[in-house]
Amino acid sequence: MGNLSDYLMWRGDLPFSKDPFNAVDNMLLSELAYTRFDGIVPEPGQGDAILLTEACGRFFERYTPDEIMDSVSSTKVAPFLMREMAETDRFCNAKLTGYVNDIDLDGQSQFSAVTVLLDDGSAFVAYRGTDSSIVGWKEDFNMSFLYETPGQLKAAEYLNRQFAGKDCRLRVGGHSKGGNFAVYAAMNAREEIWERIESVYSNDGPGFLKEVTETRKYQKILPKVTSLIPESSIVGLLLENPMDHQIVKSTQTGAMQHDLMSWEVQGNAPVFADSVSETSVMLDKTLKNWIYGLSVEERQKFVEILFDFLESTGAKTLDELSKSKLLLVNEVTRKLGSLQPEQQQALKDVLLRLAYSGGETFVSKASSRFLSKSEKT
Repeated sequence: MGNLSDYLMWRGDLPFSKDPFNAVDNMLLSELAYTRFDGIVPEPGQGDAILLTEACGRFFERYTPDEIMDSVSSTKVAPFLMREMAETDRFCNAKLTGYVNDIDLDGQSQFSAVTVLLDDGSAFVAYRGTDSSIVGWKEDFNMSFLYETPGQLKAAEYLNRQFAGKDCRLRVGGHSKGGNFAVYAAMNAREEIWERIESVYSNDGPGFLKEVTETRKYQKILPKVTSLIPESSIVGLLLENPMDHQIVKSTQTGAMQHDLMSWEVQGNAPVFADSVSETSVMLDKTLKNWIYGLSVEERQKFVEILFDFLESTGAKTLDELSKSKLLLVNEVTRKLGSLQPEQQQALKDVLLRLAYSGGETFVSKASSRFLSKSEKT
């Protein structure tokens, strides 16, 4: 079996006129969104679209391979994948435009997107998932108690502004939080734009609060959504995510399966599995029991305390945190001691609830197995 790079070698010589857009193309463009196009790809309304080949050339003139690799993120491979894409007949004529990279510390949001114009006459809006910014990770946690986050609102605004008055076929997608943004943006698209959306791709993207999934506009967009998750999905099963998931095999294990580069590909399609792993199911139940065992206020308080710890180090990114682990440990220890008694108790209660939920899930699973065996004997 192969991966995204292998797909480019196998199918890169086939233009979209000979082999129409497929789920693997979506995976490639969703990974492309992790490339830092600041100052390279024009922002919305700020210039003509540029060829992917030109954007690639400018990127590697600006950044050395060592600078790109000096990151803890698995998404650092995105620029190298872009270079491979630029050398294929399939993507060499693609154009990039409407690049946004917005980190809002006060608004607690991390939002980035780029529009890819393909030579089949369609456009693909690729929403970036969580980057290495601490505020980006905080927004992920905020999804556990907010009906909608600032990043989700920006995703919908981007889609509506970028395609107002334009007549082209649309596809929308993203990886991780970017998949969540893609679904949210599509379900909040203006009617004339919604009608032009052919498909929405969520690549291991988290779900929403139950109140969101019960809305008419969420139910209306579902038939257009393709949800791809790996066998040991964690992120893609978070919160309420009542989609018909397609399960993709991965060369990695556990949480590392979240990396798109680990997803297996054969020909022009992902390699599918029959079901998610037992570990994934148990973890999903544990996290849901934990989250729904807390009030909205308790969830919010936990997130605030947790990210107060991280922000107190002065670090702005996970890369910075990884380079100062001793500082982080010392700061967290100091911060814990300085918390008010009621804050310490709130943190302890939440963590104990997580431990209890895990045990509850394990006991339930063990009981089911025991009963199943008893019925057979």
